Amino acid sequence: MQIPIDVLIVACLCLAAALVSGCDSNSSSGKNVTYSDLSGDPIAVDGKVLVVNYWAEWCKPCREEIPELNQFQQSNQDRVQVIGISFDDLPVAEIRRQADKFGIAFPVLPREPEARWGQPRPQVLPTTLLIDAEGNWRESLVGPQSLESLEQALSRVVPSVEGESGAE
Repeated sequence: MQIPIDVLIVACLCLAAALVSGCDSNSSSGKNVTYSDLSGDPIAVDGKVLVVNYWAEWCKPCREEIPELNQFQQSNQDRVQVIGISFDDLPVAEIRRQADKFGIAFPVLPREPEARWGQPRPQVLPTTLLIDAEGNWRESLVGPQSLESLEQALSRVVPSVEGESGAE
């Protein structure tokens, strides 16, 4: 039995579309996505809540909250991964220079992910997105954050960690 060519073409196109849609590493949910830091090294995010912070050199509140984000990452490294994204579209070398200048101790992405977890690009800085361990956007925090506000936000994303700040 011979299959008509038009049926074969349609079947191949449907198969190709299904394969391509399942392989998008920039899916809007953020699931099954790998991230790399400014050096190209992978960032371990599996099973962790992502705390994605948008910052810029010219943003004074951004610079002021960096020590809080550093401490939050250090205190919660077993269940949280803080990731920085420079709001400005700059070359990697310039982003690295700025990150070093401000003492950013968490990984910074070389560019903003296309899908942004289904969220629009922030219009106010600093803005921090909370992405649950399954890769789903849960909350946006606008304005500078403190260690306390980050801990409270984490308890809303993962209620079972309430009261377990990880800090001694």
